[in-house]
Formats: sequence, structure tokens, C-alpha cells
Amino acid sequence: MEIFEVISVGIIASVLFLLLKDKQPSIAFLIIVLTVLYFFIFVIQYVQEILQLITYLGEQANINEIYIKTILQIIGISYITEIGANIVKDAGLESIAVKIEMIGKVFILILAIPIFKSLIETIINIFPIT
Repeated sequence: MEIFEVISVGIIASVLFLLLKDKQPSIAFLIIVLTVLYFFIFVIQYVQEILQLITYLGEQANINEIYIKTILQIIGISYITEIGANIVKDAGLESIAVKIEMIGKVFILILAIPIFKSLIETIINIFPIT
């Protein structure tokens, strides 16, 4: 049960953070960053399995590979943006966290443009504008 390992690391990091945040804030913040990195490295192996499954299912459903890759990139950007913004919020820099979130949304919009274009073209082909 690897979930107990993750929860234990999270609890230990939280207790260490609470003990050190007043006396050694830089070390306390470093503990949070290292804990997040540990979680990220831990979960990446499972994410790879999920990505392979989604790719396989997309192939079986005859969905264009570009759409699958784009959707997976959008999901990845949203998770990475949220993790980055939360780390910056933990450091007490709310204004920078908001900017990170905004930039993540812009990148998602840029990636989504080809999908929107294809959707509009499909709608126009189904219901021609006269």
C-alpha cells in the first residue's frame, strides 16, 4: 500500500514545516519543495501508465493522435501550473502564483486553438452557412 508511504511523507513534512517555519523559514520552505518533488517523482510512473492507456483507447476509437496529444498536453500544463502556483503560494507570494496560473491558462488556450478550429470547421460542414 504505497498510499501509506505518501501520506506518511506528507504528514512528516507538514510537522517539520510547522516546527521550522518560525525559526528557519527557508529550510521549512525547502522541505515543502522537496516533498512536492518527491510526490511528483513518485506519481510519474503511474501517470505514464495512464498516458499509455489513454493513447491506446484513442487509437481504438480512431481519434486523431493530434487531438489525444493536445488534450494530454493541456492536462499536463494544468497540473504543472497548479503545482507551481501552490508552491509559490506556500512561499507567501500570492501575486506571482496568480500570474503563473494566468500564464498556464494562456498556454492551454494556445494548445486548444487547433481543436476549436477543427470543431468550427466540422460544424460548418454539417450546417453550411448560406
